[in-house]
Amino acid sequence: MKSNPWNDYYARRAREEQYPARSVYKLEEIQKRFGVLKKGSRILDLGCCPGSWLLFASKIVGDSGLVLGVDISPLPIRLPPNARFIQQDVLAWDESFLEAIGANFQTVLSDMAPSTTGSKFVDSQRSLQLSESALAISTRALRPGGAFVCKIFHGFDLKRFSDRLRKSFTRVSHFKPKSSRKPSKEVYIVGRGKKAEKI
Repeated sequence: MKSNPWNDYYARRAREEQYPARSVYKLEEIQKRFGVLKKGSRILDLGCCPGSWLLFASKIVGDSGLVLGVDISPLPIRLPPNARFIQQDVLAWDESFLEAIGANFQTVLSDMAPSTTGSKFVDSQRSLQLSESALAISTRALRPGGAFVCKIFHGFDLKRFSDRLRKSFTRVSHFKPKSSRKPSKEVYIVGRGKKAEKI
């Protein structure tokens, strides 16, 4: 009898530790490597459903911090006291959305991924669209010195997107967590030290 490929070590561990999805361990690895989450910080979690990253971040920032989750789908978990949720399509945000979430975030997280079609080109383009929207929001919502973590699929526009980040952040790194499934084309781009806007 074949084992279920979706029921791997990280999936079992997520159930044991009461996280909705195994993706939490990707953020855990990113945190260990780059330290993008700090106690007392304001964190914006774009595409937060089903809630694993939000729960992990809320534990790091503690009672004095805040994690604001945003997703097009309703959040299926109970929010911790230091977290809030706004239901919103990240591809269709406007000024009223920016007013609702506020600004001055220390970190913007985006683990968003498109519904895949099987076409590498189409999937990478859809992923790029989500990443560009997340970057545009972070440009407005992040404080100077802040960090940006974004999942993106490998594609011919990956380098161009990375180059755009280098204009806005002092350090830009690519990182593929060990907890990412081997066939996955995802990579995380981590921007640190958001540059102040020139007046």
